Amino acid sequence: MHYTDVNAATIDRWVEEGWEWGQPITHEEYLAAKNGEWQMVLTPTKPVPKAWFGRIAGSRVLGLASGGAQQMPVFAALGAECHVLDYSRRQIESEEKVALREGYVIHAVRADMTRPLPYPDDFFDLIFHPVSNCYIEDVLPVWKECWRVLKPGGRLLAGLDNGLNFLVAEDREDRITGFLPFNPLKNPQQKAELEAADAGMQFSHTIEEQIGGQLKAGFRLLDVYSDTNGSGYLMEHGAPCYWATLAEKEKT
Repeated sequence: MHYTDVNAATIDRWVEEGWEWGQPITHEEYLAAKNGEWQMVLTPTKPVPKAWFGRIAGSRVLGLASGGAQQMPVFAALGAECHVLDYSRRQIESEEKVALREGYVIHAVRADMTRPLPYPDDFFDLIFHPVSNCYIEDVLPVWKECWRVLKPGGRLLAGLDNGLNFLVAEDREDRITGFLPFNPLKNPQQKAELEAADAGMQFSHTIEEQIGGQLKAGFRLLDVYSDTNGSGYLMEHGAPCYWATLAEKEKT
């Protein structure tokens, strides 16, 4: 089985067990968004600045590896044409159920983001990509595909894991037990650790891969912020475990 299939099955199981990032927004939250009361996160705790989104009404938005009906219903409530691509069946099912419940159209595609995206060039105004590329080995092809399917002037909003979580064991006294890079496809010990924790296949990525990769793909970086885990040992010590980036495909 390919490692991305392992991750899809793992996330399906997490959703069934009540995973935080697999819980759709409520009807009341959808109505609040229609009334202008809303926020979204790319990382665990810090809301995305609303200025990052630009004009949402009438825009065509892709939620990339963003299934679960946490962000797409908000985009729909704000008047966007919504597309979502995710490899988890349960996350796609949640998108479809909430769209049916609220009466909007969602173009949901179950697909592996490590493969070419099933969209034409210059198609989207905005891509919303919360923390998820820690589940793939090579991120540069994803950035290149994002650049391809965005219109000139289109925006990429991305949440990025910076790798610190792979160093620290929250349940151990000595705390720092891991090392980087973290790649279970190349390190049997790391693979065994993930399997024991039912954590799928996860990967650390450097700033060169994450932000440098966006630049190599042709994006212009407009803004960035950091975020914590929201709880636990690293958060207690103020460690920023995530970055969020706003990047633009420059107009020609």
